[in-house]
Amino acid sequence: MDCQRRNESGQEKVKVLRLHLLEGKPVSDLCEQYKINPSLFYQWQRTFFENGARTFEGSGHARSETKLEKQLQAVEARLTRKHEVLSELMEEHIRLKKELGEL
Repeated sequence: MDCQRRNESGQEKVKVLRLHLLEGKPVSDLCEQYKINPSLFYQWQRTFFENGARTFEGSGHARSETKLEKQLQAVEARLTRKHEVLSELMEEHIRLKKELGEL
């Protein structure tokens, strides 16, 4: 990694954070080794912890999608029923017009 501005992948960032958090490598050593500014390292760490809760909320997210899918299915069923009723009413309307000689 060089000193120019670059965009490390998420995997690369996690790798550096893991070296510090799990293996106890000093931040200064990691920043020197990977040629990153310590403030950037701490920014990655802050982002990592701020977004980490989403990992454990996955099942809740799945439940939300399931609930939304059920709601969508219910709305689609109501819409289908409305179309059926409208079709029946239109058929009845046309039949009555024919009987009255309006068509």
